[in-house]
Amino acid sequence: MRFLLVFSLLCSNVFFSQTQLNLIPYPQKINTLSGEFIVPATLLLDKNLPKEETEYFKNRLNSNLKFSNVDASAAHLVYSQLKKPAGTKHTDEFYTLEISPKQIQIQSYTQQGYFLALQTLIQLFQEYKADQKIPALKIEDEPKFAWRGMHLDVCRHFFTVDEVKQYIDYLAMYKLNTFHWHLTDDQGWRIEIKKYPKLTEIGSKRKESMIGAYVDNTFDGKPYGPYFYTQEQIKDVVKYAQQRHITVVPEIEMPGHALAALSAYPQLACTKGPFEAATKWGVFDDVFCPKEETFTFLENVLDEVIQLFPSQYIHIGGDECPKTRWKECAHCQELIKKNNLKDEHGLQSYFIHRIEKYVNSKGRKIIGWDEILEGGLAPNAAVMSWTGVSGGIEAAKTKHFAVMTPGAFCYFDHYQGDPQSEPNAFGGYTPLDKVYSYSPVPAELNAEQAKYILGVQGNLWTEYILDFKQVQYMIFPRLMALSEVGWGTSDPKGYKNFENRVIQQFKILDQMKVNYARSIYNISGKVIHASNGVAYELSTSQNPDGIKYTTDGTDPAMNSMSYRGAIPVSKPMTIKSAYFEQGQLKSAVSSQQFTPSKTTGKNITLEQQPSENYSFGGAFTLVDGIIGNQKQLGKTWLGFQGKDVIAIIDLGQKTQFSEIYFNTLENKGSWIHLAKSAQVFVSDDNTNFKMIKEIGKDEIQNAKGKIRLNVENQNSKYIKIKIENAGIIPAGNPGADSKAWLFVDEIGAL
Repeated sequence: MRFLLVFSLLCSNVFFSQTQLNLIPYPQKINTLSGEFIVPATLLLDKNLPKEETEYFKNRLNSNLKFSNVDASAAHLVYSQLKKPAGTKHTDEFYTLEISPKQIQIQSYTQQGYFLALQTLIQLFQEYKADQKIPALKIEDEPKFAWRGMHLDVCRHFFTVDEVKQYIDYLAMYKLNTFHWHLTDDQGWRIEIKKYPKLTEIGSKRKESMIGAYVDNTFDGKPYGPYFYTQEQIKDVVKYAQQRHITVVPEIEMPGHALAALSAYPQLACTKGPFEAATKWGVFDDVFCPKEETFTFLENVLDEVIQLFPSQYIHIGGDECPKTRWKECAHCQELIKKNNLKDEHGLQSYFIHRIEKYVNSKGRKIIGWDEILEGGLAPNAAVMSWTGVSGGIEAAKTKHFAVMTPGAFCYFDHYQGDPQSEPNAFGGYTPLDKVYSYSPVPAELNAEQAKYILGVQGNLWTEYILDFKQVQYMIFPRLMALSEVGWGTSDPKGYKNFENRVIQQFKILDQMKVNYARSIYNISGKVIHASNGVAYELSTSQNPDGIKYTTDGTDPAMNSMSYRGAIPVSKPMTIKSAYFEQGQLKSAVSSQQFTPSKTTGKNITLEQQPSENYSFGGAFTLVDGIIGNQKQLGKTWLGFQGKDVIAIIDLGQKTQFSEIYFNTLENKGSWIHLAKSAQVFVSDDNTNFKMIKEIGKDEIQNAKGKIRLNVENQNSKYIKIKIENAGIIPAGNPGADSKAWLFVDEIGAL
């Protein structure tokens, strides 16, 4: 049904008329009417309009308009609240907005619907303020998904109350309705709990912070904190969000990500400590011990949290909880036996069940990251599916609600442009068009199961986000794409139309002095197959005639060529490109180095596919002629969690080569381990393979993952390479007892 709706929108005269509306999210239904509403110098408002929402409307437009309250008969803007008929399919967020030459009329079932209509009206006023006239039209609109959220991590880096309010304003502007506030983690406890003052006295600060790329393992040496929100400040933020019809969902991490809490109350751990708030990013072995003292502590914390936050759901984390300490803890092992639990994963389920029962007794529900599925899901719990879509699918199939937030599409701490020209980020590659392409309802679900998908959420983790300007940079414009996905009117086939609307929205962000990313203006490069190997295809959101490039690594402003088609790559080269208008540089300079080999551009198949989060370009990424940057897990790496890389490369004909090379990464804090072993095989028929080289863990360690294998003189058509994953992470490492990640970039032959 949604696709029919979108198709009708695409075919409507709205899209093809001169009065196309640059609205985000795009409404479900628009009918153009005859005439125009001339914007007056003073906008007359019905004096009976809902007060708080109308004040918000006036404040947003106050620099452009004057206002006066009058009787409805004389007003330019009027509102009527509808009675919701029994059996209607419309939600509480439904509204209509009708603009005639004389008047603007809004109708809705609730004040929330009225507020959403005002957001649409504000965008129309902003778009047409220069012309001082708005085309007559009627909009009937409501969102597809009930949960349209954005998350903010304030533990790795802290943001002030005013900054959090700005963040909430951004959500309101684009009709998101849920703010997920990540308040506790290993690196800091950010919420005042009156019963446990040490949480903020001790747990809200750390002695220093990791800086730069994780692999550099460097620190700033500067104390961080104490930073936290008082309960009065939290009440203020919650009220501020409520005035914008946004629900604030707090997250209190358990049983893992607990170091900041344990630094204040070490008796809650399985070992004696001492502990301190983490200075590194990643996952740590010390977690809450499931003993009665711990449950009493968490219940008391939750009592105060529930008093502060009226949300239906309380987020309890549940992710990335290593089982190392539990395995070594006599109390934990006794608890497993006493309750007939299968193992430590069963103990995690026991932990979550107990917390859920307590939260339910207070009239609330829990939601947690998809690891709460371990050992069996608590009866009334909802799942936030982040490691992929499988957690959401499992939840929905067992009649549990789920919010879809897979890292591959919804993690806004990933790079959004060429990693080489972007500020340092966590990793991954999630450009605007990828966010826009996401469909929250997995194809594996039938219509009944799909009802359990509450919606979609974007997440912003702040390991590499030092200030609020960088917060703005990372969420914009991707928040706009998420907005339209959650509203249910996104159409990946019409992405160019959406991109044009985004560019128009930039004018509003400019007025607000928002530091948004301009990555869509930059040159985007894509490696494609070519007759002699590969070619590099360049594109831009602007006129492609403005693209200039060089192939020798020099600045494209000097002696560059105009781009007229994909650039052949048959030898080592560095392609630099940029967008110019009238000879003036208008974009960042993009740079891509190529190191082609005898495998470059050849057909490649993988026995096991990479993780969705790190799969950009698919198997072709391993033969595209690009060596991965060790510090940037962006476009040039494939990531496999718990899987081996088994690749077969078809050279097309018998080919001579004497060296095979590839790189793997080590970043144990992020569960990334070097390969355990590697074997190289050759064949002429793709059936009978002969192993010609094998190396083990010690050799890979000594090479620091940069593998160069002398295979003597070979003359074969097929190369098969198996790169063995490290498997289960051993005790003493972050993420112990979990599946290790294996990252591989380019498989080359010389």
